Amino acid sequence: MPPEVLVQVRSAPTPVWASPNDARAWAEAGLLEAPITGTVYGVALNSRAERASLAQAFEQAPYKAPPKAPVLFLKPSNTLARHGAEVVVPEGVEALEARAALAVVIGRPACRVSIEEALAFVDGYALALDFQTPGADYYRPAVRQSCRDGFLPIGPWITPASAIDDPNALEIIVEVEVEVEVDGVVRQRLPMSELHRPLAQFLAEVTDFMTLAAGDVLLAALTPTPLVAAPGRRVSAKAEGLGTLFCRVVAEGGVS
Repeated sequence: MPPEVLVQVRSAPTPVWASPNDARAWAEAGLLEAPITGTVYGVALNSRAERASLAQAFEQAPYKAPPKAPVLFLKPSNTLARHGAEVVVPEGVEALEARAALAVVIGRPACRVSIEEALAFVDGYALALDFQTPGADYYRPAVRQSCRDGFLPIGPWITPASAIDDPNALEIIVEVEVEVEVDGVVRQRLPMSELHRPLAQFLAEVTDFMTLAAGDVLLAALTPTPLVAAPGRRVSAKAEGLGTLFCRVVAEGGVS
């Protein structure tokens, strides 16, 4: 079921999810035309720091060169979770890997768009926390590790693109804390200026070979190094204008 409509003006943040059948109701309420109703695509290796750290690995067989095109992976609908959700560490796994991301929500069909017009197809921005069990391969992203239920909290809302003057000036700050503590510990910062491909270029390159539909989401920026998130931890990501997204990491069966 979609969340309750919390706001009535387009300039305010909006809830994250709605079913495709609710598109008319969202429009009549003056909300974003494209909440998350489609497919979520992530991009790996879009951080200059991460690419630099893997430079030697890229030179090894079989590829012997860094990837030239965007390296995409999918996060299916079962992975979506809300702000404040519990992310479950499967039995037999000690901890998860977590990365923060900027979620770019597409507002209308985008096919072969130019860099100059690319951002006009964005309806809004949100924060995301991308979880996986250890062991994924960048060149062959592992479905088993990254596509478990609830492994992609997104929120706490979608901020309309019109409210963000320059998305390339955003900086995501990631914190991890023990549940009983009050203050989080800042572990990572991801300025959008550090991206290998700026947002507009990334959108142009992706839409050169595939059409993005309204309601699709691109995780256009992921923090370069995964954080270790063991049961009992609270992971949060924040950015100016996008609010603070957090989730709790718990062991399967509720034992921390």
